[in-house]
Amino acid sequence: MRMRFTKMQGLGNDFVVIDAIRQRIELDAEQIRQLADRHFGIGCDQVLLVEPPRLPETAFHYRIFNADGTEVEQCGNGARCFARYVRDEGLAEADLIRVGTAAGAISLQLRADGQVSVDMGVPRFAPAEIPLLARSRAPAYDLGAGCRALRIGAVSMGNPHAVLSVSDDLEQAPVAELGPRIERDPLFPRGANVGFMQRQHAAAIRLRVWERGVGETLACGTGACAAMVIGRLWGELEERVEVSLPGGTLLIEWPGEGSPVTMTGPATRVFDGEIDR
Repeated sequence: MRMRFTKMQGLGNDFVVIDAIRQRIELDAEQIRQLADRHFGIGCDQVLLVEPPRLPETAFHYRIFNADGTEVEQCGNGARCFARYVRDEGLAEADLIRVGTAAGAISLQLRADGQVSVDMGVPRFAPAEIPLLARSRAPAYDLGAGCRALRIGAVSMGNPHAVLSVSDDLEQAPVAELGPRIERDPLFPRGANVGFMQRQHAAAIRLRVWERGVGETLACGTGACAAMVIGRLWGELEERVEVSLPGGTLLIEWPGEGSPVTMTGPATRVFDGEIDR
């Protein structure tokens, strides 16, 4: 059977978006891996499913699968692409769209300038909510076995994130070495996305992200939010910060604890297609 899809990208973080409202879709982990394969499939960092709402206050349900076939809770760049997709497809007419995810409901705002703003929710720092194997919350944690001595910040943006500061050239940061080690460190029982953050000044940082189940990507929306939040907690950043990733720049805003994080950036449709499944 043929399945219709749309390829989209947000700052180079690329997605296969599938309408599971107007076509019947049942995909297992192996099929997800085949779709994501850049040589034998379509190729993407994540597969996104657009589904009917599960909560009365939402218009859609948003599911995210990493390239390795695992389902995850949240993806910020994907959320912007999701908003652009449902508007372009005529599935939504409103500028403000409420969407359910595995991590809870989020709000997507389509702006007149073509950018999309996403209410990413309130960051969670309690170890049990990240989840993180620590007795109590701390500004930073010592990383466990398998890594050189490191101090990291930890936060959930609907998915778990570890953030470490890079003082030297970010291009030389050992992302490929430390990313997978931290991702699988016993401190994070469900794994972690790993952000390598270099502060430029109080309103700008540079960031590289090793994504759980994917590897290093050109951009990570939740990773940008996590890095900005940790930088704020460490007293290094202002309430409004430009986050420069290899694929481009996101604007992240966070007044402080108890408030939601807002992320603003582009979402681009690349091409439409059909594939056998």
